[in-house]
Amino acid sequence: MNQPEKELEGRVAIVTGGARGIGRACVERFLAAGARLVAIADVDPEAGRRCAEDLDPRGERVLFRPTDITRRQEVQALVKAVIERAGKIDILVNNAGIAGKTGGMETHSEEDLDRIWAVNVKGTYFACQAVHPHMLERRYGRIVNIASIAGKEGNPGLVPYSMTKAAVIGFTKAYAKEVAQSGILVNSIAPAVIETEILKQVTDQVRAYMISKIPMGRVGRPEEVAELVLFLASERCSFSTGFCFDLSGGRATY
Repeated sequence: MNQPEKELEGRVAIVTGGARGIGRACVERFLAAGARLVAIADVDPEAGRRCAEDLDPRGERVLFRPTDITRRQEVQALVKAVIERAGKIDILVNNAGIAGKTGGMETHSEEDLDRIWAVNVKGTYFACQAVHPHMLERRYGRIVNIASIAGKEGNPGLVPYSMTKAAVIGFTKAYAKEVAQSGILVNSIAPAVIETEILKQVTDQVRAYMISKIPMGRVGRPEEVAELVLFLASERCSFSTGFCFDLSGGRATY
């Protein structure tokens, strides 16, 4: 496959949940595309530092900052630190998310619901809200929110997760319309099952169900998601905003 080279040259990006899985794949792809600086925001300090050291031992192009995206002040501090370091932010990838525990409606406590809503929905909102004034002033921005096919079709046993990912899709559509004439493009991606650590949060039964719904008969790979994220984060994406792009091996065709 021919890959665009250096199309992110000079660009500065933030990737939440960037220490592993889809997030790490995005960081790697952005670096390969020439990004000047990629900031990893992750709640796991050890994993974040290890990822940054692996991808950029000299610390010149990767900045790791421990960040709990459910806390607005921490997200704002992250954005401030990136601007102080690089002078700007061009790209935001809202990738951090949790699946929560699997089980029927009667099994989820209020605390369970609050936690998954805080990470998947409030965290996405806080990050967009934090970069909004800066991108608005510069009249440029590319924001990519990682949703899920569960947000379109729903997965039994994962009602809270499906609910929050539907909210991410709705948020993307609404926010994109607010900034459609300001140079900021906001899109989301709805992957089917991707081979990441989040799969460890679901039961074998739920995993088998999700894979059975994919016509290709396999799970996706993080690097496949990263390729679509790269397009949406680049200047090649110029007339698409407010849309949810499927990455589902044929599961969804709408």
